[in-house]
Amino acid sequence: MDLKAKLVSQALAEGFVACRICRPDAVPDVPARLGAFLEAGYHGQMGWMEERVSWRGDPSVLWPEARSVIMLAESYAPEYDPLAVLEQRDLGAVSAYAQGRDYHDVVKKRLKRLARWLIEQEECQVKVFVDTAPVPEKALAQAAGLGWQGKHTNVVSRDWGNWAFLGSIFTTLELEPDAAEVDRCGSCTACQNICPTQAFPEPYRLDARRCISYLTIEHKGPVAEEFRAALGNRIYGCDDCLAACPWNKFAVAASDMRYHGSAGGTLAELVVLDDAAFRLRFSGSPVKRIGRERFVRNVLYAVGNSGEVGLKGHAQALCDDPDVAVADAARWAVARLADL
Repeated sequence: MDLKAKLVSQALAEGFVACRICRPDAVPDVPARLGAFLEAGYHGQMGWMEERVSWRGDPSVLWPEARSVIMLAESYAPEYDPLAVLEQRDLGAVSAYAQGRDYHDVVKKRLKRLARWLIEQEECQVKVFVDTAPVPEKALAQAAGLGWQGKHTNVVSRDWGNWAFLGSIFTTLELEPDAAEVDRCGSCTACQNICPTQAFPEPYRLDARRCISYLTIEHKGPVAEEFRAALGNRIYGCDDCLAACPWNKFAVAASDMRYHGSAGGTLAELVVLDDAAFRLRFSGSPVKRIGRERFVRNVLYAVGNSGEVGLKGHAQALCDDPDVAVADAARWAVARLADL
């Protein structure tokens, strides 16, 4: 086998579901799309998206010496229906990708092993990225032929659906690029129709300020009241648009069982977590990065939406919490449950 064929074989042996290659300059439309996104204010409080825009818009600027980008996908397909927990209002719903170990750690180690293997085959320089630098992974994934950016803006594949993490290896090697994937969403609008907050102003455009994943993870402070009921019992992320995609009939089982777990729990046990208990419970989990205050704020919105009058006492106990957002969410939850 030639080097590229060996690379693909090695990537699959490492646990990735797909490996494709493109040039760093294969996404010329990204700067304009990113500029329109930022100009519309769709990034909300994610001010970091405005930093190093030239890198984020043009991968060839990020590392000028790179000649090829190896794009990889790793499945985290859930073993359960992510929409089913939304009917169990006494439970907190955590996004499928955050049920187990933090994917940043798992995928990056796998990328580094593959990169070391590549260096052993042929002298070159490499840099690995997994959502840790201003790299337009989704656009590069489409340019490399991994999949296409669907109407929900996430990458979709005919071979593994849309439950996958993306990683990239930039290298100075000249590797033969693969053909870009074409859009296969057709007339389907399932992901648009299911969104509880109408976060898609039009297909292929996401207003993060309305997205439940953004509101529960990135947004600091109180969440606007117009969105609180729509949060339901989602306390970290949202899987609705991903779960609705028909291409998931081809989803590939996750090769690493560390992605599976039970990060949620009952609202009664989650709402009482103090900082120490929160850190202990979510050690090694993506959930840990939002901190106790933002997490309990989300749990309190879920309490208010639960219809469980028995949870009102937990909310009342937090009405004077030192964190403004937690106290505000607690008072909102008490008022909601008092109306029952």
